[in-house]
Amino acid sequence: MLEQLSRRAESVAPGASAISIRKLRRQFGGGASPLVALDDIDLDVAEGEFLSIVGPSGCGKTTLLKILAGLDEPSRGTAELRGTPIKGPRRDIGVVFQSPVLFPWRTVLDNVLLPVDVQKLGRERNRAKALALLDMAGLKGFEQRYPIELSGGMQQRVGLVRALIHEPAMLLMDEPFGALDALTRETMNLELQRIWLETRRTVVFITHSITEAIFLGDRVLVMTPRPGRVRMDLTIDFPRPRSLKITSTPQFGRYAEQIRDLLEAKGGIG
Repeated sequence: MLEQLSRRAESVAPGASAISIRKLRRQFGGGASPLVALDDIDLDVAEGEFLSIVGPSGCGKTTLLKILAGLDEPSRGTAELRGTPIKGPRRDIGVVFQSPVLFPWRTVLDNVLLPVDVQKLGRERNRAKALALLDMAGLKGFEQRYPIELSGGMQQRVGLVRALIHEPAMLLMDEPFGALDALTRETMNLELQRIWLETRRTVVFITHSITEAIFLGDRVLVMTPRPGRVRMDLTIDFPRPRSLKITSTPQFGRYAEQIRDLLEAKGGIG
């Protein structure tokens, strides 16, 4: 089942753009002084690429994610997924938020199958896929447990599996590990990398952690304070799979220093 997921991801030409954003602007309110959240964003993300985004609070990171998810609309410019304008929520887009938002009355398996139920994709047809994804995420044996019986990291893994169940072309993640303790967060970074390597979804990942952004990303996008613009697009040249040991290497330190210098010059990342 997981081999099928990987084959479908690889069926698109390598290097092709999954996401294409041109001259994107998002402002709130009109008149002489509108609040401009994003301005003049140009961005391409290749099929199967992992893009990390960092920037100061209020720089428009979450607004950009909402536009990509079809939950908001740009005031100007375009955002496309595989050549089709994003005009609203789509079945080929998966979203993972900081809180996994699991229904407490549904078992782990039933929470994972929620998108299948909502989209009427056929529960029995997708049950085997759900079980395979749970196994891949290290949750085999917990299928009939309820969210209250799981740790925070396990709940977040259920949320990730739920976002993958309908085989999205793009996975959007908004600070998914921000509420976890440091050790659990490191474990989840390793787990996410492993799951991403197996499924090869295109990922846009928002984080306030420079270390997390570098460790996970093929590229790190650094945004300016509001109005959010792309300040730097940094390619991360580490082979995969990556171990946490790379965070202690001189090259990792140089990447972190580049990003930190920009953020401190522009008012910090807090």
